[in-house]
Amino acid sequence: MQTDETQPSNPSGARSHNVLYRVSAISKAFPVTGGVFKRKIGEVKALEDVNLSVHRSRTLGIVGESGCGKTTLGRIMALLERPTGGHLSYDFGSGLENLATLAGRDQLKFRRHVQMIFQDPYTALNPREEIWRQFDEPLRVHGLRTEKERLERIEEAFSYVNLRLDILKRLPHEFSGGQRQRICIARALCVRPELIIADEPVSALDVSIQAQTLNYLREVQRDRDVSYVFIAHDLSVVQYMSDEIVVLYLGKVVETFPSAELERARHPYTEALVSAIPKPEVGKRRERIVLSGDVPSPMNKPTGCPFVTRCPKRFEPCATVNPPLVEIEPGHHVACHLFPRTRQASGVQGESRRNL
Repeated sequence: MQTDETQPSNPSGARSHNVLYRVSAISKAFPVTGGVFKRKIGEVKALEDVNLSVHRSRTLGIVGESGCGKTTLGRIMALLERPTGGHLSYDFGSGLENLATLAGRDQLKFRRHVQMIFQDPYTALNPREEIWRQFDEPLRVHGLRTEKERLERIEEAFSYVNLRLDILKRLPHEFSGGQRQRICIARALCVRPELIIADEPVSALDVSIQAQTLNYLREVQRDRDVSYVFIAHDLSVVQYMSDEIVVLYLGKVVETFPSAELERARHPYTEALVSAIPKPEVGKRRERIVLSGDVPSPMNKPTGCPFVTRCPKRFEPCATVNPPLVEIEPGHHVACHLFPRTRQASGVQGESRRNL
């Protein structure tokens, strides 16, 4: 994973790639209650010790299957959920500041800097209000006093997602799911944020316009130096959009690498995800890796590696020792006992690779 000491290269020389947002050791547990008195009987560990950095003018992709904690992480980064542990820091222009201390007007400032595109466009829009009101009110809150200024912002945002201004007087139920999602994307763009957290922004769109919408988002990034946290389950889409990819499994980061090195993914779980991407070349096919078993319950996770119950390459230490995330190549980190440096770090060097 990229650090402050080793900033990513900048071919154009025009953008600053210093850290904009840092997530440090974030954990999130949801209590589970039961019985007549609704007492706590357990907890769902949605995230455990997640560390990552978002750089200016760059896109960080987060990928994983359903239930891995992607959306929870995005909501925590947008300050819509409070983490159980760890801390968040953001650079408003004078260095990273702890977000735990934000209150009142400072939180409003954060909202101007960071916007979120939600996964479900049907619940992201107020069904009782015209589209105009759902754009106009946020812009008023963020300081645009004149109607002309607000209309110019809306028109600018609509131009990026190919929407016409004549829809502003209509209600959300008059639009398809794909149109609603484009409206949600435009609403996030209209306040001109520095960072957009996009949670499955194209999953509700038709295949025919998915690529078009992704290109709109990249155009915004080129024009405004916007940073993205791009959350999706489709690894090929994440690769297209991202500069760096973070792979989550059962609430833990299992691998991080530059998107250009997708074909060199080393963790068994990431290898299985890559094998599901179809090759565009005629006559060429990937050897599909089919994982057996089900994802363990977040309430009862394995004691060792979180992937041990489904891993085709598991061996003795995997069931008892949780592997740390270590750098196996510059910018490429893996949490797996298959690599010698990992085994040294976990104190199990020399263990036999006897299958469990």
